[in-house]
Amino acid sequence: MPLDPQARAMLDAMAAMPRPDFTTLRAADYRAALAAMPGFAPGDAIAAQQDLTIDGADGPLPARLYRPDDSAALPLVIYFHGGGFVLCGLDSHDNICRSLARRSGALVLSVDYRLAPEARFPAAAEDAVAAVRWAAAHAAQLGADPARIAVAGDSAGGNLAAVACQQLRGSTIALRHQLLLYPYLDCTDAATGSASYRACGEGYFLSAAELDWYRTQYLAHRADAADVRASPLHQRDLHGLPPATVITAEFDPLRDQGEAYGEALQRAGGNATVRRWPGQFHGFMSMQGAIDAASDALDAAAQALRQAWSDNTGASRQEAA
Repeated sequence: MPLDPQARAMLDAMAAMPRPDFTTLRAADYRAALAAMPGFAPGDAIAAQQDLTIDGADGPLPARLYRPDDSAALPLVIYFHGGGFVLCGLDSHDNICRSLARRSGALVLSVDYRLAPEARFPAAAEDAVAAVRWAAAHAAQLGADPARIAVAGDSAGGNLAAVACQQLRGSTIALRHQLLLYPYLDCTDAATGSASYRACGEGYFLSAAELDWYRTQYLAHRADAADVRASPLHQRDLHGLPPATVITAEFDPLRDQGEAYGEALQRAGGNATVRRWPGQFHGFMSMQGAIDAASDALDAAAQALRQAWSDNTGASRQEAA
């Protein structure tokens, strides 16, 4: 289908702004430019939020806990923000986390993992695994039910959520679900050959040039892209992973890799739902208040988590929005 009119208006507004030159752009300058931009709607009202510090792989990490209500022993979602492993943080994804907490009825722990290029691969991946371990060990202190823990993330954060599930497979941490929102799962050159990468690599917010810049910032060596901690799509053994919900966007260069991962989980016998959101581009779920589909997609994501709290089984399926 064509672009949603609200998505089209957003892209037109972005096109009128100065475009970064990814051949010379510095990460610090890009972060500063994004921080100066106006934000979107703040997300749902919740009972409380708390900034705290958790253990990362190589030292303490900032984190933020979102509490939807005053109930005891709530489920827990560990959330990893997007930003190409280079940008964003707790504040940029505050509205997504607030809305997921309220709508899923779960505590959400947003993790501010180390960013590249200051901390290159595998720093973010190692922090993601360490954060899940910390959250599971401290679930009772957080007011969470240790038997109902899930991971979630958007874009690069979806990568980290998937990596955490793969790396913790067979451990004592039994994750109930992985919620992957337009995930960035393949850092190899092979990703550039997908149909969505070729068709949507220019003019739809996230460009092929930007993705290549992210890879350059994140990977100290191009060969690292083949490591499944950088490209979890290339993990050959996907048996025994948590049930998954993968939400992609129709006009996203990363669409095909997200859907390929969901289909690979299905072939491995996993319970995986793949849902392509029509008429939207990468990152739309953060644009609450500007794109109505953001709220609709968050509803669907929250419903998947609610289902996971009560039912950890079920047939794999693929859906259209």
